[in-house]
Amino acid sequence: MQPSVQKERIKLRFIEEEMRESFIDYSMSVIVQRALPDARDGLKPVHRRILYAMLEAGLVPGRPHKKSATVVGDVLGKYHPHGDSAVYDTIVRMVQDFSLRYPLIDGQGNFGSIDGDSAAAYRYTEVRLTPLAMELLTEIDKETVELRPNFDGRLQEPEVLPTRLPHLLLNGADGIAVGMATKTPPHNLAELLQAADHLVARPDCEVEELMQYVRGPDFPTGGYIFGRAGIEKAYRTGRGLVDMRARMHLEEGRFGKKSLVVTELPYQVNKTRIIEQIAKVVRSGRTDAITELRDESDRDGVRLVIELKRDADPVKVVQTLFKKTQLRYTYGVIMLALVNGKPEEVDLKEALECFVRHRLEVIRRQAAHDLGRSEARAHIVDGLLKALLDIDRVIELIRSSRNPAAARNKLRSEFKLTEAQADAILAMRLAQLTGLEHKKLEDELAGLRKAIERLGHLVEEEGSRRKYLRLDLKQLIDVFGDPGSTEILDDAQKYPLPVGTGGEATVVLLSRQGYVKAQPARSGTGLAGVEAMTARAGDFVSRAVLSRGSGHLLVLTEGGHAFDLPISSLPQGTRSSRGRKLSDFIKLDEGEEIAAVLPVESYEAERELVIVTSQGQVKRTPLAEYANIRSGGIIATGLAGSDRVLAAFLTRGQAEIFMATRLGQSIRFREEEVRSMGRTARGVKGIDLARTDLVVSALAPRRDAELLIATTRGYGKRVPFTEMKLQGRAGKGIGILPERDKAGQLIGVLEVLSDDRVMWETEGGALVETGVSKARVRSRRGTSVPVAGLPEDARSFASVRPVRTATRAAAAESEGTAGTGEPTGSEGAESDPQPSGPAGRFAQAELELPEE
Repeated sequence: MQPSVQKERIKLRFIEEEMRESFIDYSMSVIVQRALPDARDGLKPVHRRILYAMLEAGLVPGRPHKKSATVVGDVLGKYHPHGDSAVYDTIVRMVQDFSLRYPLIDGQGNFGSIDGDSAAAYRYTEVRLTPLAMELLTEIDKETVELRPNFDGRLQEPEVLPTRLPHLLLNGADGIAVGMATKTPPHNLAELLQAADHLVARPDCEVEELMQYVRGPDFPTGGYIFGRAGIEKAYRTGRGLVDMRARMHLEEGRFGKKSLVVTELPYQVNKTRIIEQIAKVVRSGRTDAITELRDESDRDGVRLVIELKRDADPVKVVQTLFKKTQLRYTYGVIMLALVNGKPEEVDLKEALECFVRHRLEVIRRQAAHDLGRSEARAHIVDGLLKALLDIDRVIELIRSSRNPAAARNKLRSEFKLTEAQADAILAMRLAQLTGLEHKKLEDELAGLRKAIERLGHLVEEEGSRRKYLRLDLKQLIDVFGDPGSTEILDDAQKYPLPVGTGGEATVVLLSRQGYVKAQPARSGTGLAGVEAMTARAGDFVSRAVLSRGSGHLLVLTEGGHAFDLPISSLPQGTRSSRGRKLSDFIKLDEGEEIAAVLPVESYEAERELVIVTSQGQVKRTPLAEYANIRSGGIIATGLAGSDRVLAAFLTRGQAEIFMATRLGQSIRFREEEVRSMGRTARGVKGIDLARTDLVVSALAPRRDAELLIATTRGYGKRVPFTEMKLQGRAGKGIGILPERDKAGQLIGVLEVLSDDRVMWETEGGALVETGVSKARVRSRRGTSVPVAGLPEDARSFASVRPVRTATRAAAAESEGTAGTGEPTGSEGAESDPQPSGPAGRFAQAELELPEE
C-alpha cells in the first residue's frame, strides 16, 4: 500500500498584503506584550509576571531573600518565554532606588550604580518583594482580576494586578514600541493619592483641580524642575517637556576658595558621563574658572565637588555647565498607555480615572468573593445551631444509622437541612456541645450577618465602593506617604545656589596610644601621616574614619558613655604631625577606654546604632536618640555588673551581626531579631555564654567578607563569612577554634583583605606586625597556622588590631561594608584620601586642571 502524500498548502498573495499584515501583527505584539504598560496597574507584562512569580515563590517581606537566578528561572519557565537578560534587567531596575521612585524589589548584592556600573550576575544577587510591591498584589487570591492561560496552557497568570496604588504615575514608565513610545515620569505617592481621592469624591472635576494636589513629577534622584509650563502642558495633553536641573550649593574651601558641590542629579543621567562632560568643557577652554574636579560620592549619596578660582563668578560657571553638560537635562513626557487593550495618550485625569475604575471593579469582585464565603459559612453555622437545639435527637439518629450516608439522609429529612449542613454536623467535635461553644456560634452568626449586609452594599452600590476606596487611599497615605524629593523652581529661582554646610572630605586618624588628627582626604597618599605615627615606639594607627569637615564623631566608651566630637574641633594635622590626645576633647573616667568611634553626618538620619557588650548583650537604638549630647557625655547603654561595651556600628536595620567568644564559639544572626529599644536599655542576649566565657569580637561584616581568626598563641586562619551558619539570636553558637589546646584562646576576629597588615600585642606590651596573607584560607572547622611568632619574653598575645592606612581605608570604602553600607566592627568608616573610582582618576590624570 502506497503511503499517502500530503499536499502542500500554497496560497497566492500579493507581497504587499503579506508584509502589511505581518508587520501589523508584529507591531501589536510589541505594543501590547512588551513595550507599553497597562493604564490600570501601570505595569508591562514582564513586570507583572516577575511580581506574580515572586509572590507564588513566597519571596515576601519578612522572609529570607532568595537568589535572583531562582526568580529568573521561574519567570522564564512559567510565564515569560523570552531571554533571561530581559527578565533580569527588569528585576535590576525594580531594585534600583535611583531608577524607581518607589522600588518594588528589595535586593541584596550589587545591583549597579548611578555611575552606570552594571549589576552582578543573577547567580550572585538575592531578592524579595518590598512592602509597597505587596500593595500591587493585594487580594489577588480572591478572584479580583481575570486570569488567563500562560504561554503553554499549563498555568494561569493574571491579566492585570489588583493594585491599590496608581502605579502608572507612581513609578512612571519607559518603553519604545513600533511607531510609538511612552515616557511617563514618576510622582510622589501622597500627592497622587490625594488627587485620586478628590477624583473619587468629584468624578466631574477638571484637570486643573487635580493639579492642585499633584505639583509635578517627583524623581528618585531629586534635583530641581525649572518652570511649570511643561508640567501643566503634560498634565493637560499627555505630552510636555520638563526642564530638570541638578541641585548644588556653594561651600567655602581652603584659602577662601569656593566650590560648587553637586548633591542631586537630573533623573536618568549618568554621573560618570557628567564628569567627562565637565572635563571636556575645561579642556576646550569654555571656562577657566574651574581648578579641580573631585567625585566624593559615597553610599550616602552624590557629592561632586567643582573647585573654583577665588575671583570666579559661581552663577556664570553654573550657566556654562547647564548649557554644556547634562547637569541640565530635558525630560520629554509622553503619557502613553494601554486603555482597554489599545494604546492611548492620557492626561492626568484620564490616567487617574483608569486607576479609579479598575480599583472600584476590584473592590466589587473582592466583596462578591467574600460575600459568597460569608454566606456559605453562615449557612453552615445556622445548621450547627439547629442541631445543638435538639442534640439528643441528633445523636440518636446518628447512632441508629448504619453508615455516614444514612446518617446524613436522616438528618436532612428530620431537621430540613442541606447536604453541606448535614456534613458539618457529622464533623462536629464533642467540645462543641458545651454551652460556651454554643455561645461562640451564635456570636459568629451575628457577625457574619453584619458582614453579609456590608458586603452586599459594596457589591450592589457604587457609592459604597467609592466610600470604601476613599478610606483605603487615606490609609495608604498614612503608611507610605513621604515628602517629595524634587523641588519646582519659578522664574525668580533660575540658578539657586545656597551656601552649604558640608566641608571637604576629611580623614580622621586615631592611634593605639590615643592620639587623633584630621587631614584632607586628598592630601597626598595619606601614608606619610601613618608612617609618622608608626615611627614613634609602640604606636600605630588603629582607626581611620572618613567624614565631612562639618561632620561629627560619635565616640562610645567601654563604660557605656557616648560623646559627640565635631570634626571641625580636631587638630588639622599635617602628613608628619602626631596630633593630640583624644582625652583632650572628651572627659573620660580614669581607666576608661574607647570602644568605638563612628562618623555621623546627621543624627536625624534613619540609622540604627548597634551596641554589643563583652557579656553577650546586643541592642539597637535609633541614631536620633543620641542627638544633643551634652559636653560631659550621656549614657549610651545600660550595663550590668562588670559588663563592658565591646563594639558598636551604624546600620540601616538589615545587617547580619557576628559575635565570637574567648573560648572559640561564634554566632551569626540577623539584626532584625533585635528589637529597637531606648538609649539607656541594656539590650537582649545575643549569644548564650558559658560561665567562664566572654565575647571578644563583634562585627557586621559584608556578605563576601573574609574573617581573620586570631588566637593568644599567634595562630590564625582566614574564614569566608559565608562559612558561618546563619542562626537565631541567643543560641550557644558554633565552634570556630577546633584546636584550642594548641592555638590558645581567641583574642579577636577582624574583617580583612588579603594584603592587610595587623598588629599583635603581647601581654608584656610588645608589638609584632604581620601580613594577613600568612594566615591561610580555611573552613570554619579548619585548623589555624602560626602567623605571629611569640617573643622570648612573652607568655601570650593579649590583642590583635588592624594597622590602618588611608590606602586600606580607600579599599574598604570602595567595597562597602556590613551588607548595609555601614562601617564594620568598631573601626568606624574608613576613608579614601583621593577621589575614588573613575571620577577621581579622570580628574587627576586626564583633566590636568591648571593651578591658580
